[in-house]
Amino acid sequence: MHSDQHHPSHATTPRGLVALFACASGLSVANVYYAQPLLDQVAADFAINPGAAGGMITATQIGSVLALLLVVPLGDQLNRRSLMLAQTGALIAALFCLGISRSPAIMLLAMLAVGLLGTAMTQGLIAFAATASAPQERGRVVGTVQGGVVIGLLLSRLVAGVICDLAGWRWVYLGSALVMTVLALILCKVLPTQRPSVAPMAYHRLVLSMFVLLRNDRVLQVRGMLALFVFAVLGIFWSALVFLLTQAPYEFTHTTIGTFGLVGVVGALAASRAGVWADKGLGQRTTGVSLGLLILAWIALWLTPWSMLWLVIGIVILDLGAQAVHVTNQSMIFHARSGSHSRAVGCYMLFYAIGSGLGALASTAVYATCGWTGVCMLGAGVSLAALGFWAVTLAYVSAPVLPAG
Repeated sequence: MHSDQHHPSHATTPRGLVALFACASGLSVANVYYAQPLLDQVAADFAINPGAAGGMITATQIGSVLALLLVVPLGDQLNRRSLMLAQTGALIAALFCLGISRSPAIMLLAMLAVGLLGTAMTQGLIAFAATASAPQERGRVVGTVQGGVVIGLLLSRLVAGVICDLAGWRWVYLGSALVMTVLALILCKVLPTQRPSVAPMAYHRLVLSMFVLLRNDRVLQVRGMLALFVFAVLGIFWSALVFLLTQAPYEFTHTTIGTFGLVGVVGALAASRAGVWADKGLGQRTTGVSLGLLILAWIALWLTPWSMLWLVIGIVILDLGAQAVHVTNQSMIFHARSGSHSRAVGCYMLFYAIGSGLGALASTAVYATCGWTGVCMLGAGVSLAALGFWAVTLAYVSAPVLPAG
């Protein structure tokens, strides 16, 4: 029944291959987030109002959700190597189109394609890495690849801002097309063939089977809800931070605010250790401690108006807690399932997308009425709710105890 039939249980995945998965995931996900700091330039270039330029972000997000529902599940049915290479080729074409587009309609379609393919590749690579690794090291491998995703996500805004200042926004996408071409050649040479271990089924049944999986898989339900809470918390923080720091007394530039994102790298990298603890059967304990850290982080963030040092401390703790839960979630979901890693990750990331969206919406509304203190109370409240949910569901989901390597 196991999808690791080609992978002897005592073997470990080569470090170089894990590093390639992490690097490729980071580069793939970056494409989805480059647009954020470029909106004003794109608006000026196409002579559209800045509000309408926000449609670029919406297009990428719609692309991401479509990828999770319609493209990511294919990883369980097709040779993952061929699927990855086809997606990389399509992504390169979409990036190139975006870089040379002269019409807003084509630009939006290209953004949709970039969101769809960037997301499909990132989640596909995580599922690929999970299936290619032996069960007792899966958490460590997933943690490392997820670390690559976080770094790609955080660095993307900074890289886009710098390239945009030097060469204009189009070169962000043209440059990325070149980088992805090099990556495609490396993947072509290195990626192992990974054939599906489940019986073939019709495409519509494959997509619907995601919801059957969600209905029947207790671990996926619980960890998905935890993801919704955690990414709502991150959405609440990052959406409100821009308002706080662009106004008096700070009046920071977007580049400076983007730099605060880099502070999160420290926490995110530390969190990749969570996968190792999940491999040892400590997933539930790690989750409880991490959710406690989120509540602590909001206390530090609330003190931001007194000192910027509190903001830095708060960001590190917040990202450490959130990413540790995220890595643990994925490890536990992959341990519970075999032969459906792609559909499981697609389902799980839908919770992530919903949580991020709801958090951002709630945050801007609360900031407008209750200011920064209100945002911190909202964030701490959602973090506390997550901790409560975890405690209540402990009885339903026991962490898998695995034999030591």
